[in-house]
Amino acid sequence: MQMKRKTWTKADIELLRRDYPDTPSKILADRFDCTVRAVYGKARALGVCKTQAYMNSPHAYKFRQGDNTGNAFKFKPGHRPHNKGKKGWQAGGNAHKTQFKPGYRSHTWQPIGTERICKDGYLQRKVTDTRHSPRDWVGVHIILWKEHRGEIPKNHMVVFRNGDKKDLQIDNLELITRAENMQRNSIHRYPPALKETIKLAGKLRRTIHEKQN
Repeated sequence: MQMKRKTWTKADIELLRRDYPDTPSKILADRFDCTVRAVYGKARALGVCKTQAYMNSPHAYKFRQGDNTGNAFKFKPGHRPHNKGKKGWQAGGNAHKTQFKPGYRSHTWQPIGTERICKDGYLQRKVTDTRHSPRDWVGVHIILWKEHRGEIPKNHMVVFRNGDKKDLQIDNLELITRAENMQRNSIHRYPPALKETIKLAGKLRRTIHEKQN
């Protein structure tokens, strides 16, 4: 089961600053209920390092360069693997009975043309079957925009004028820059009249830019 992303509290950070230099990261990960990678990442962000005493201890073998801690377990020159000349897992036993067959599809597979609502609330449609979800699934609003208005320029995005992601009429779609989208998301605290003024100013800038080009 995948562990949830760690949310670091002020108390967690204080403890990490105090204990990270001399404590094995696995112990810290268990203490903070997160992955060892999360401990490493947070310590790096805080600029906290292991002490020299810790680096000289057996706990630090992964950090030390040149120790060759796994040297005793390496294959020696001339070693002959037991499965040399045999093809993959079909070398013997019953492993071949549980292998995926060519063309196998998982129970979650869906055909091209299938539509779904993603976690962000957008209606998406499967357009390819590469098994790479970000490429296979495309927002229907993006598909509609390309059909009616053409390609989406770099650093631009298609948004819903009325904010309703279910309203997929082409007249409800609008092309804006990503910078403008960030600005829109940051003006929610302003009065309605000022919000509208900022939006109109952005629309005016886009119109001028389109005419100049």
